[in-house]
Amino acid sequence: MGRPGPSQTRHHEWRTSTRTAATVTALALLGFYVAWPWLPWVAEPATRTIVLYGFSILGPAFEEGIFPAFQEEWHSRTGERVAFSSSFGGSGTIRNQIALGAPAEVAIFSHVGDALQLVDDGVLSRAAWQDLPSRGVVTQSPLIMLVRQGNPRAIQDFGDLAGPGIGIVHPDPLTSGGAIWSIFAEYGSALLATGDELVAYEQLLGIWRNVVAQSSSVRAARTQFDSGFGDALITYEQEAVLDLVLGRLAADVVYPARTIMTENIAVVIDRNVRGSEQRSLVEALLAFLWSERAQSIFVDYGFRSVNASLDARNPYLGPLSGVFHAEDLGGWIAAYEEIYLSVWKSRVLPQVGT
Repeated sequence: MGRPGPSQTRHHEWRTSTRTAATVTALALLGFYVAWPWLPWVAEPATRTIVLYGFSILGPAFEEGIFPAFQEEWHSRTGERVAFSSSFGGSGTIRNQIALGAPAEVAIFSHVGDALQLVDDGVLSRAAWQDLPSRGVVTQSPLIMLVRQGNPRAIQDFGDLAGPGIGIVHPDPLTSGGAIWSIFAEYGSALLATGDELVAYEQLLGIWRNVVAQSSSVRAARTQFDSGFGDALITYEQEAVLDLVLGRLAADVVYPARTIMTENIAVVIDRNVRGSEQRSLVEALLAFLWSERAQSIFVDYGFRSVNASLDARNPYLGPLSGVFHAEDLGGWIAAYEEIYLSVWKSRVLPQVGT
């Protein structure tokens, strides 16, 4: 066989060059593909996390509604992803956890008393909630009663709970903010109806003589009631409405003639918010909680909005005839000292021995 001619040589060189270029190009593309996620102009921003603690009944509203809605809104605004680390329990329990160093950046308490206790503990300043919209009140719910289907005990008002043979399931006032609100309602409903402190005391004492079970939180007390304990449960309206929405309430709802509107407080735990970027994120979440979108989510999950016009979107929120507030009892601090400490803890509790 003769030697290849010039044209054959050039063709061979061209094929070799082409194969080499193709190989180099493929390797370059492969390297670019591998490096793509880490290139500074295309890398996905790191996920940032907010730590939120809340009182027991908030769990579904936040985990199923508020968290996803804020994540969507924040990502659309900034391109960043946000994760949440959350814990829900009795309001007094989460307050104690935060006082002992729990890393919550945002907390939502059943009542302002838990925030005030953290002020006394040196954890919060009053600006942590008083500078927020609605002075920190982010959700509301009146107290109602759940009774057995058909209401066989004919319970219509708080006074009926003091009758003979009634068994009441009640959250524990030592750990549950809802329990303290309940004491205000049990005493205050009689006091505001009659103006007589003795009548109010006797109603409170009669109710607590009938308490047959207690739990650390409103949610845990609900579990006890659903398990068959007692004839009645004093709880937030939200607990009943959420189950009505889902079609799973196996009890009757009773709205007392007079009941208290609970006010739930959001606070920022400044010591746990690290750096200006994290503070901006936390402040954005706080602002979102009072937005129409977030308040509508709360209403969908059975709470009453601080914007009362939104309540109409949930037809399961019942009519209220005689609602009062802590201010009608002299304000939270006065009610706590005069009703919870001086009446329930000092006079009622020693008699019932719970």
